[in-house]
Amino acid sequence: MGKCEIRSLVLGIVGTNVYLLTNKETSEAIIVDPADQADKIIKLCEAENAVPTAILLTHGHFDHIMAAGELARDFSLPVYAYSGENALMRSPEANGSAPLAGFETRFTADHEVTEGQMLKLAGFRIKVLHTPGHTAGSCCYYLPDEGILLSGDTLFRGSYGRTDLETGSTAAIIRSVRRLLKMLPDDTVVLPGHMGRTTIGFEKKYNPLSEATVW
Repeated sequence: MGKCEIRSLVLGIVGTNVYLLTNKETSEAIIVDPADQADKIIKLCEAENAVPTAILLTHGHFDHIMAAGELARDFSLPVYAYSGENALMRSPEANGSAPLAGFETRFTADHEVTEGQMLKLAGFRIKVLHTPGHTAGSCCYYLPDEGILLSGDTLFRGSYGRTDLETGSTAAIIRSVRRLLKMLPDDTVVLPGHMGRTTIGFEKKYNPLSEATVW
C-alpha cells in the first residue's frame, strides 16, 4: 500500500464502513461510500489534513450514499457510481431507505463508470470492476499499484452481500465473487462495506462462494 493511507469510520444505522484513502505524497483523498453523518467524515478529513477530490460509490443502497450529497456540495466533489445505478439511487423503494429505514433518500451520481474503466483520482490508478449480485450496478474499485480492493457489499470477510433486495441476484453474486478470487493476487487487501478487512487469499480458502470451499 505504497502511497495510500487508509482511514475508516463505521457510520449509519446499518454500520457501514466509510473509507478515506489519502495520497501520502499529495494529501489528496477519495471518500468511499459516505454512509451518513457528513460532519464526522469532514472531521476525519480535517484530522488527516486530507483534501478530498472525489467520492466513489460501490452501489446505490441508502446506507452507502446518505452523506454523499452534503459532502459533494461542501467540497465541490464529483461522485462516481456504476452505469445504471442512478435509477436505484433515485428511488427510495429500490435503494431501501423507504422499506428498511422508514425515510426517503434520493441521490444521483455525476459520473457513471463502466467495466474495466481506469480512473485516475488523487494520484491513484483505480480500475472499475462490475460485480453484480448485491445490486445490478454493484461494482468494486481496484487499486493495482496499492494492492487494495474496495469491495462494497459484494465480498465480505468469510461472506458476501445479500441478494434479496431490488435488482439482486444470487447467481450473479456467485459469479462476481469467484471472478474476484480468480483474477486478483492473494495479498490484495479487501476493504468491504461492512465488517472487517480481509484478503483475497483468505477468501479463496474460507469464503463459502469460493470454488475451493464447494464440496
